[in-house]
Amino acid sequence: MFELALQQVVNGLLVGAIYALMAMGLMVILGILRIINMAQGELYMLGGYFCYVAVVTLGVGYFPAVILAMIATAGVGVIIDRLAVRPLLRRPFYMVFLSTFAVSMMLENGAELVWGPDPQSIPSPFSPMPIVIGPIFLTSQKLFIFAVALVMIAAFAAFLRWTRSGMAIRALARDRDAALLMGIDADRMQSFTFGLGSALAAGAGALLGAMFNVYPTMGQLPLLKGFALVVMGGMGSVVGVFVSGLILGVAEGLTAGFLSTGYVDLVAFVTMLAVLMVHPEGLSQWGKSRV
Repeated sequence: MFELALQQVVNGLLVGAIYALMAMGLMVILGILRIINMAQGELYMLGGYFCYVAVVTLGVGYFPAVILAMIATAGVGVIIDRLAVRPLLRRPFYMVFLSTFAVSMMLENGAELVWGPDPQSIPSPFSPMPIVIGPIFLTSQKLFIFAVALVMIAAFAAFLRWTRSGMAIRALARDRDAALLMGIDADRMQSFTFGLGSALAAGAGALLGAMFNVYPTMGQLPLLKGFALVVMGGMGSVVGVFVSGLILGVAEGLTAGFLSTGYVDLVAFVTMLAVLMVHPEGLSQWGKSRV
């Protein structure tokens, strides 16, 4: 029993880091633009498919394929911002919401037309042989995914805190009018922010796509869980969202191990409610790197 619990906790931590990476993209777009990007799940899906195309069709190695997928999806994010978001920013909130929702439907159906409804697998360069550490069984691929997710999240937090662009993003999120008076180019930073959030989602999709499969509807549940993590973590808290992702991943792992996989998707929202009952402001007090 203890060995099973320990294994599920480790599995949950690995998946939770990817959930957190997905949620970071949602958080940065919501923080600066004050909009809910309903197409974020489809950007996650595109990251998986772009990685698949780079590896299978173009013959690119898996590691550079992940980077190429993030760059390509960032470009898609900038296009979405220019065509579906920016013209509606001064309109009522629900119009931007519906616009990004329409984009999500277009991307999902477009992916089905291009790649078909059947799941596709990304060839993995990792050995399937397990790595045994005491009672815990891991694979080199899971360890790689966890390490890369940690590096991406740490780089994102450092970017927000220490770079000029990151400071500009935080300034726009805190007080847009004051930031404009200080000479910050809001239009350029908006496109950059949308591209950055899209790239983070694509990175998560490319990493998990190699461990599981890629398919047109793969972004639906990660989108909902990403929203739950942003709320749990406290609006704008990088560390809070990361900790929330680990909590959610562990909760799902234990649920799958001791109850049923059928309850796993329910856990995200039950966990969110439990955290908010204890900390109504979320876990924002866990860190100072904020949007």
